[in-house]
Amino acid sequence: MAKDKKVEKITDMEEDFAQWYTDVVTKAELIDYSGVKGMYILRPYGYAIWENIQSMLDKRFKELGHENVSMPMLIPESLLQKEKDHVEGFAPECAWVTMGGSEELTERLCVRPTSETLFCDHWSHVVHSWRDLPKLYNQWCSVMRWEKTSRPFLRHREFLWQEGHTLHATAAEAEAETKQMLEVYAECCEKWLAMPVIRGRKTDKEKFAGAEDTYTIECMMHDHKALQSGTSHYFGDGFAKAFGISFSDKDNKLVTPHETSWGMSTRIIGGIIMTHGDNSGLVLPPRIAPIQVIIVPIAQHKPGVLDKAAELQARLKAAGLRVKTDDSDNSPGWKFAEYEMKGVPLRLEVGPKDIENGQCVMVRRDNGEKTFVAFDELEAKTAELLDAVHDGMYAKALKNMEEHTYVAHTLEEAKAIQEEKGGFVKTMWCGDLACEMRMKDEAGMSSRCRPYRQEHLDDKCACCGKEAKEMVIWGVAY
Repeated sequence: MAKDKKVEKITDMEEDFAQWYTDVVTKAELIDYSGVKGMYILRPYGYAIWENIQSMLDKRFKELGHENVSMPMLIPESLLQKEKDHVEGFAPECAWVTMGGSEELTERLCVRPTSETLFCDHWSHVVHSWRDLPKLYNQWCSVMRWEKTSRPFLRHREFLWQEGHTLHATAAEAEAETKQMLEVYAECCEKWLAMPVIRGRKTDKEKFAGAEDTYTIECMMHDHKALQSGTSHYFGDGFAKAFGISFSDKDNKLVTPHETSWGMSTRIIGGIIMTHGDNSGLVLPPRIAPIQVIIVPIAQHKPGVLDKAAELQARLKAAGLRVKTDDSDNSPGWKFAEYEMKGVPLRLEVGPKDIENGQCVMVRRDNGEKTFVAFDELEAKTAELLDAVHDGMYAKALKNMEEHTYVAHTLEEAKAIQEEKGGFVKTMWCGDLACEMRMKDEAGMSSRCRPYRQEHLDDKCACCGKEAKEMVIWGVAY
């Protein structure tokens, strides 16, 4: 037998979480580094995870009536300048094209950091009547934001995402769309990615540049830090006015429409890694795993073993599952470690004794639990086990979030909790920016959201002692 390839050990997350994360994204073959800082190569396995998320989201968007479009990559500076708050918010991250071939351009072109201005310019040409509304658009693309620091998946200068942009006749319709799309993202995280989320609204300080309201889903990572995992923005009519978009309503009066924008990016893959991963590598949610079942033949040189593995693979594929058989000459031990690193939800082992007994062995990646499965129950039992893996992963992540969410009544208490335990800290807040800044400066936490599910913890703001208006969740975020 050929000598086994070496499966390298990764850093323990308890020893160095940041290095553990880097080890996982590289050794699980998700990402490679390119020649430009902050611009990464998504390897086939990493891209396949994104494709599965993309496929599920795209189907959901279309069920809700959205259509895919494609906007240009470059935005003229004069167009970007039409919405003051928006351009100021993105100015530090803009990358500019100043040359076309060997000629200097008469106007700088921005490589899109987001596409609101492009959609608005287009709508100003094509929207004239109430019959033209709503416009329910989405595009799958890459965007560029010239980040000073970078980290695989979490902060790229160029990253993949989808950006939805919609235009509506009334504020009520636009607000309903904003909340509906946040729920789509929450559903994606909870039902597909096994990631529990907190739904809420951003404070004015944290909302999207140019938005009237930003809604967010916040997830807790294994190290108790927060990850903003999807956002949906209500723009009101500000962008429409800036771009001269108007339409004739049913009473033939000229009115201004209302706009939304919403997005989820490849950053969510970083969230999956940090929510579910362990010291053996990735742990992938079954519904988006590129390989849901890895078949490892045991004593594959013996008669009938590879034939049985091929038969089981064909049956599972016919049942609609993503399955692979590793019939390489590496040892079973190497294969076990390799596919644990890659986070494959179920491992199916089959050898001569299993064939004799009419069964195979199924091993769950999330907890290592082994189950003997009769061949005639293969399809039903595999589906059942994949659902159990999803549910187990969700329950574990929810427990982590619940056990590391705390209540504080003063800024000093909030600071002590964050320093000693980390996690989410709930306090009452007066709504004053000065108090929000104090929490950031003195306790090191940003406001994550004003959650939908409000609790009355106290009558007073934790920062200033004045009358509180609402509860805020604070945390240290990626």
